[in-house]
Amino acid sequence: MKHSGDADLSVLAERAAHKAYAPYSGFRVGAALITAQGATYAGCNVENASFPVGCCAERNAIAAAVAAEGPQMRLTAIAVAALDPTGEAVACAPCGACRQAILEFGPSARVTFRTGDEDQVTVEAQALLPGAFSFGQVSQRPKV
Repeated sequence: MKHSGDADLSVLAERAAHKAYAPYSGFRVGAALITAQGATYAGCNVENASFPVGCCAERNAIAAAVAAEGPQMRLTAIAVAALDPTGEAVACAPCGACRQAILEFGPSARVTFRTGDEDQVTVEAQALLPGAFSFGQVSQRPKV
């Protein structure tokens, strides 16, 4: 389900993508989120010559929110936008590490991302990572 605020978040995510540091891949990603306190934070991907050292936009936005609100920060929505090396919007769902991070701070958060040429979807965070890692128990056991 798309909420009016999700469209605004998508615009903020695209603005953040334009600021990404992506000299190696040219693939720029931005994320924008809203917290339970009603604040908005954004982040972009930051690459590094030592590839594993780089960080995704979603986790950078979450880090900005935690830095501002503290460890009790909770997400209500997050949008992701990606640009190819020519600046065209492209499909980009959160990676596995980002899905886990999003779930940590907002299992019911709305997650909006592009799936195709012009298609955007909004899903609940829990739907993106069945069987997510957690201390104690698995959030949703896979059906065998």
